[in-house]
Amino acid sequence: MVPNFHYKTIEEISGLLLAGKLSVVDLVQSQLDRINELDIHLKAYATVMPHQALKDAKKADIEISNGNYRGFLHGIPIAVKDLCYTAGVRTMGGSAVFSNNIPTYDSTVVRLFREAGAIIIGKLNLTEGAMSFYNPKFDIPQNPWKPSHWSGASSSGSGCATASGMAFGTIGTDTGGSIRHPSAVCGTVGLKPTWGRVSRFGVMDLAQSLDHVGPLTRSSIDAGIILQSISGSDPNDKTSLPHPVPNMLATADAGVNGLRIGYDEHYTNEDMEKTFAESIYHGVKTMEKLGATIVPIKMPKNLRTYMDAWQIICATEAASNHGDTFPSKANEYGPFFKHWLETGNKYSGKEYAEANIERQKCSGEINQFMKNIDVFACPSTAKAAYPVNDREQYGPVNTKRDPWNSRFTVPTNFCGLPTISLPSGLDGNGLPLSIQFIGHYLSEPTLIQVGNAFEKATDFHELHPPV
Repeated sequence: MVPNFHYKTIEEISGLLLAGKLSVVDLVQSQLDRINELDIHLKAYATVMPHQALKDAKKADIEISNGNYRGFLHGIPIAVKDLCYTAGVRTMGGSAVFSNNIPTYDSTVVRLFREAGAIIIGKLNLTEGAMSFYNPKFDIPQNPWKPSHWSGASSSGSGCATASGMAFGTIGTDTGGSIRHPSAVCGTVGLKPTWGRVSRFGVMDLAQSLDHVGPLTRSSIDAGIILQSISGSDPNDKTSLPHPVPNMLATADAGVNGLRIGYDEHYTNEDMEKTFAESIYHGVKTMEKLGATIVPIKMPKNLRTYMDAWQIICATEAASNHGDTFPSKANEYGPFFKHWLETGNKYSGKEYAEANIERQKCSGEINQFMKNIDVFACPSTAKAAYPVNDREQYGPVNTKRDPWNSRFTVPTNFCGLPTISLPSGLDGNGLPLSIQFIGHYLSEPTLIQVGNAFEKATDFHELHPPV
């Protein structure tokens, strides 16, 4: 294996597999060895699947050598967040109450991966129920850039595994920012698709009207490769979109000349660390040098007032989703998520309806705000990785949660617009910074195009943690 082999992209590895310069078995074994070496410290994986992965790898080698190559993902080791049902493999959702939950079928995402020839190498740790804190009986994924620093909450295992080279791509979910937060603080690409673009069938719900499923990768092209394979209408998910899936990479090399990029300087700078805000400004200027037109615009003035609605909607839907196990098995839940479900059960139907009205107002304003631009540039999260300890992340309940910290993510969960998060440098502590581009409904190919152009003009995506 060549140095840093584990940091190559899916695009690069697939070329080696197709050319016969690398076997799938060797590739999978190298990933298993790396997981065995690093994950004792990083704790990204809830379950590693070595026997199944090697069995599937041998099958993939035979298929590829016989000319039955299925595409970019054939033979590529992929890991999925432990919300995704995987037949015969425990799926726990970060909660002790589901420790013995072994599905008899695959989620649609896992099924589509298998059909594309991908090798499912394991299931990834996450916060309990995909909310903000962890169950005390589960490991906390570490930020591979610096121990005891925030790794992005819900899809933290996905961010950690992708950034540290323990998977060539992963699946995360995003209800209020949980593809973008771990992507931002772990230094990966994160693509949150349009709501409904990817089926949620067999993916354990946090709040189904807000949940998105999407990839975390080390390049925009790789994000497009994965999204291409997992997108599409699904009869098992009535909320999946009926729209045909386009070629996600069709315009990937088209550049950004003439593209209109919106930028709100006040929105980027307000309550932000200087280095993070500066990285967004420099990212926007980079795009301008590539030929994009920068359009000064203003985010809705009422944005702060809309943020409270997210908690009411999310907690209420979460309580509904956990009705079979809560409160009947309340003692198996961790302190934070138990409190979250209790809170959700206390909201009235009137409060839930009013919160959804606020959500619709916010969505309307965001869509109006986007009408004269192609994409909008802003931070992916409110701050770079910050010091945390296990006690803080297991509980006690954080009663001082500030909705304003989700201002860069929640609005697009409300309206379901797609976004891409890209590494945009390192701060003074050597921790990742991230820029987010928000697109229009079903504009994922444009976001991949923007991301690829940004990566060609910078080398931030080639930075790797010192693991």
